[in-house]
Amino acid sequence: MAAAQRGDKAAYRLLLDELRSWLARYYRRRLPEAHVDDAVQDALLAIHNKRHTYDPVRAFAPWLAAIARYKWIDRLRTMTVHRTEPLDDDIPDYLQIGDHGDTVISAAVLSELLGTLKPGQADVIRLVKLGGHSIDEAALLTGQSPALVKVNIHRGLSKLAALVEGYDDVA
Repeated sequence: MAAAQRGDKAAYRLLLDELRSWLARYYRRRLPEAHVDDAVQDALLAIHNKRHTYDPVRAFAPWLAAIARYKWIDRLRTMTVHRTEPLDDDIPDYLQIGDHGDTVISAAVLSELLGTLKPGQADVIRLVKLGGHSIDEAALLTGQSPALVKVNIHRGLSKLAALVEGYDDVA
């Protein structure tokens, strides 16, 4: 470390290689395997950032051990906040999540089509045809009369039908 502090790049590279091995052994005895590499990297970064604080007159091992210990404690704190559990390779069928690409595309297309309508028409179509509300409920929610809700639904659906007329759904 003293040579590295004086600017000897080869000595610093050698030091980091040796520290990486020592830190990996240190953390393997104290942490789950999944956290070892991250802990080593955290410690190496801390050593790099604090290298100017090392006093070459003193022993290097206690200085290194203190940094490793503090990083180990930080890692333990992180592990308690972000707990992880291993997942089985075989996920039961009832937990399988299918491909929702078609659903997402359909929702995006529908949203775009509804965006071409007048807001009053789009609102009541969303409420009645997509949301399952009654005509009276849609009238209360939008401030339109029940008759206007029916007219807006009819006109909006007619416009949507005209927009998609002639469209071939290629699957």
